[in-house]
Amino acid sequence: MRQPLRYPWVNFEVDQIDAAAIAVRVDVTETRAEVAAHLHRKGQLVFALGGGVTCRVPSGLWMVPPHCGVWIPGAMEHSNIATANARIFFVYIEPGAAELPDRCCTLSISPLLRELIIDLSDSLQDDPQRDELLARILLNELPRMPVQQLHLPISSEPRLRRIADALAQDPADRSTLAEWADRVALSESSLARLVVRETGLSFGRWRQQLHLIVAIRELASGASVQQVSGDLGYGSVTAFITMFKKALGKPPAKYLGSIAQNGGSAFVA
Repeated sequence: MRQPLRYPWVNFEVDQIDAAAIAVRVDVTETRAEVAAHLHRKGQLVFALGGGVTCRVPSGLWMVPPHCGVWIPGAMEHSNIATANARIFFVYIEPGAAELPDRCCTLSISPLLRELIIDLSDSLQDDPQRDELLARILLNELPRMPVQQLHLPISSEPRLRRIADALAQDPADRSTLAEWADRVALSESSLARLVVRETGLSFGRWRQQLHLIVAIRELASGASVQQVSGDLGYGSVTAFITMFKKALGKPPAKYLGSIAQNGGSAFVA
């Protein structure tokens, strides 16, 4: 069960704060939390120091593993779902304050940038001159961060949206392409072409990408490899580890360790 994500202040209206960049820390308890679909004028960086966050925008799902961030441009509708016990930061940036992409993307977060975000969130409004200096350095560093590809493309095409919603709710569903085609009243070949045209991926690769997103999110929140492999419908832990290593080049433990050690340099191709 998900609870609404609670901000540290009541009636928090980010667009009413006159600052080039501000950072807000939100600690999630033992229950998953969600920010429902919304939008604001300022752009937003979603950064996870612990646990995981999944961001949803009209074009896809974006995974925020520890030590990485997802950039969401201003005026784009989005929602955020955080794992239990997550430590997350929302960095709100005025349009045009930094040379950032006009599309969603996953960014590595360097140790320097991480400390800037933490410091800015701790000192917000206590010392305006210091906050302005921290924000200026942050806005200079953020555009330098490497872009990753931790996301699942989702089309607005209603049949694909229906499949994506079903798999997001039950990622262990191992239905074949033919079975999904029957459910959405298409031939198997027509559905295969539709998935490639709308997402750029084959159906199998598209579903695998969803599994990787879910796996990284759950492993980051403390779930065991055995638990995650079962939740994703794999017949054995070995089969899950093999898939993970083939896709990412490392088994789960080493992959998550490399993210923490390198400040988010590992990525899904």
